[in-house]
Amino acid sequence: MTEGNRMGAGEFVTRFAPSPTGHLHLGHALSAFYVWDTARANGGKVLLRMEDIDQTRCRPEYEASILADLTWLGLDWDGPMRRQSDHFPEYEAALDSLKARGLVYRCFRTRREIAAALPAGASPDTAGFTGKPLPLDKEEDLLDRGHAYAWRLSLSAARAELGPEYDALSYTVFTSCGQHEVKADPAPFGDVVLARKDTPTSYHLACCHDDAWQGITHVVRGEDIREMTSVHVLLQALMGWPQPLYAFHPLILGADGKKLSKRAGDRGLRAWREDGKTPEDIRAMTGPS
Repeated sequence: MTEGNRMGAGEFVTRFAPSPTGHLHLGHALSAFYVWDTARANGGKVLLRMEDIDQTRCRPEYEASILADLTWLGLDWDGPMRRQSDHFPEYEAALDSLKARGLVYRCFRTRREIAAALPAGASPDTAGFTGKPLPLDKEEDLLDRGHAYAWRLSLSAARAELGPEYDALSYTVFTSCGQHEVKADPAPFGDVVLARKDTPTSYHLACCHDDAWQGITHVVRGEDIREMTSVHVLLQALMGWPQPLYAFHPLILGADGKKLSKRAGDRGLRAWREDGKTPEDIRAMTGPS
């Protein structure tokens, strides 16, 4: 994206965007502290977004718990919360734009079939998968028989659409020491899903759409999704959405050296609170000073 499409240097609007699929844990608290601390240090705003597109796992009680935990931590947000499930038509409209330009295709493959097409040991969630549209008659047959499908972004079509701009894709990383440019490389992610079989959008599409719609100027995210930023830069270029600046914070690691998560034994904040811990204790446990 060219410098002219960068967000204004004089404003600072960021966001915290949890998914209500469970209670907040220490990893979430770490991320929240980094988001709010960075915004406060820059005189900026923090918007709250609930990324609840997974209607099978998201629960109202988890959303209520997240709001209660943020309030307990002393983290207040600016303006009304945005709940993504209230905006499915907006994401469908964005997808329709990509359909009209031939940039996405229906993918009928199952996770098992995709895994079989990848190198041994590769995960369908992390390894880049590339495919192509089925012949029209075969696609119509599958549709007539009610087969489910996802919409995938065609990396080859995106490259052709952007031309030389594709190879020039980059994004700006900001730190306390200044800013620097990073070359974007979406190729390792292959043809990412933009609308899942069970919902009319995906994390990538909804996240980038909302960053643009909400006027997000700075994104503070974990190191674990640093590389994924290249996919978002590609979507922003294809849709003509403004590109925020990015910062990446360290993660809390478990004894095995892997990212601490609820599945890996990270207790929920509610449990720590019930044990008598204070917000100051949680901050000390997560690391930010």
